[in-house]
Amino acid sequence: MEEVRLFETGATRDQDTTKYDYEGFFSPLIMDRFAEYMHRHRKQSDGQLRDSDNWQKGIPLTAYMKSMYRHFMDLWRQHRGWPGQDTLEDSLCALLFNVMGYLHEVLKNRKCKVEPKVSSV
Repeated sequence: MEEVRLFETGATRDQDTTKYDYEGFFSPLIMDRFAEYMHRHRKQSDGQLRDSDNWQKGIPLTAYMKSMYRHFMDLWRQHRGWPGQDTLEDSLCALLFNVMGYLHEVLKNRKCKVEPKVSSV
């Protein structure tokens, strides 16, 4: 049995060693910079502002992969000291977006295969 944490105030809580540490796993610097990148890219070429979660509606894996390669090549050029089409930070944010989008689709498909939606009617 795990020990209970005892705080100086006398309050107690279960141990957290088996729980996800979201605060430690993520960086607020990255989240802020990524949100700035995503917000800037909400405006579409037709002038419309897309919803922030628009990408979660579904983008084909091939589109994510092709975009990942373009942004990786841009990052690689910059890493080797050559000019890129984007800033270094934008290249990294673009890669992060595509990796997360690809993973989102993989996880959605896995969930659909494991737990099919059942009508409650």
